[in-house]
Amino acid sequence: MTIFDENLILETINMIKLHNFDIRTVTLSISLRDCLSEDVNIVCDKIQRKLDKYAGNLVKYANEIENDYSIPIVNKRIAVTPISLVGEACKHKDYVKIAKTLDKCAENLGIDFIGGFSALVEKGCTQGDLGLIESIPEALATTSRLCSSVNVATSKAGINMDAVNKMSRIIKEAAELTADKDGLGAAKLVCFCNSVSDNPFMAGAYCGYGEPECALNIGVSGPGVVRAAILDLHKDADMGVLANKIKQTAYKITGTGELIGRRLADKLDIPFGVIDLSLAPTPAIGDSVAQIFQAMGLEHAGAHGTTAALAMLNDAVKKGGIMASSYVGGLSGAFIPVSEDAGMIEAASKGYLTFDKLEAMTCVCSVGLDMIAIPGDTPVSTLAGMIADEMAIGMINKKTTATRIIPAPGKGVGDKVVYGGLLGEAPVMPVNRLSSEGFVMRGGHIPAPIHSLNN
Repeated sequence: MTIFDENLILETINMIKLHNFDIRTVTLSISLRDCLSEDVNIVCDKIQRKLDKYAGNLVKYANEIENDYSIPIVNKRIAVTPISLVGEACKHKDYVKIAKTLDKCAENLGIDFIGGFSALVEKGCTQGDLGLIESIPEALATTSRLCSSVNVATSKAGINMDAVNKMSRIIKEAAELTADKDGLGAAKLVCFCNSVSDNPFMAGAYCGYGEPECALNIGVSGPGVVRAAILDLHKDADMGVLANKIKQTAYKITGTGELIGRRLADKLDIPFGVIDLSLAPTPAIGDSVAQIFQAMGLEHAGAHGTTAALAMLNDAVKKGGIMASSYVGGLSGAFIPVSEDAGMIEAASKGYLTFDKLEAMTCVCSVGLDMIAIPGDTPVSTLAGMIADEMAIGMINKKTTATRIIPAPGKGVGDKVVYGGLLGEAPVMPVNRLSSEGFVMRGGHIPAPIHSLNN
């Protein structure tokens, strides 16, 4: 006779019903390396057939798994080979046509987002990379599900400042072309240092060169579960006890996520890839990383001690996760997107959380300056300086960092951008008005640090 642990069953139910635990995303990683052709129309036809072949049942089977286990699967997504590579063989490099094909495929398949409109240019750009980058603003303005990313730095290669300068202009154009939607184009565009090829989260997901033909990557999320676990502790529990509680909670979350991922991969008859442990918040009350800081004892996100709290949270989540699974990958840790986290929105609106504090926090979090709205008249050179600073943090610390900054067209400090859904809303935050132009316009390469020479 099977013996059920009543307490464990009740705990799992509470995680889902009371504390917003969910599978944030199931992301099907699909290689498009066999879709190359000199004719862009043939490329688009091959892409459509490939996505239909592997993703045709993704939404159907994900919904079945969701019903079987009563665990919400919030987003169904696809990540493809960086499109700069796929379109480079075309005589006429019409990347916007490919973008629209990807977006239409996602719509037909019922997919929420499709990532991989990407280029990897940390050491320089090919003609294909340049073509894709220049097409990003129009591609994001004329699609609804497409997401784009560009890797401009690594710890091994240094920072490509020519690419940083180009991307600062592209971000501004993407925002301006979607001015009627508060600059939504920039909200679907991210610049990376040390991007990872198995990340299931948008906007940075793509299928890396070393990835298999197809695999299923899972992103779990449970900020509310972690917060509730911390609140269960005595308020005087020391840091070691606090860290252990977070690890134990991450262990439970990871095991549940891998179970769901493997079941779905089996139904799709494809390999299971990785489980990404990133605590990805939402605008929903109680599903906030910032509120975890308050449960730890800080008055609000932004107080002195916030960076230390985030460092401990990030580390404990990873330690708990790797004890539960041998397939932890992606980014894994804690995200701090301003617009997507109710507590971060409140902290930014009240002035508790500044741009500089957010930058400091990125030294210890999973990604970086994420979903931050800034005045629309911010100079392109200032944007380049912001990107360069964040890339430097990732390069020196050998970690993934990123910027997803939105220069909100026609808006200034005190205004608000509103996107709805998981993208949420955010106050327009003040930025340093000192000029960066003389520095960033030097261009060229910021060399990799000495510790990159470790072969």
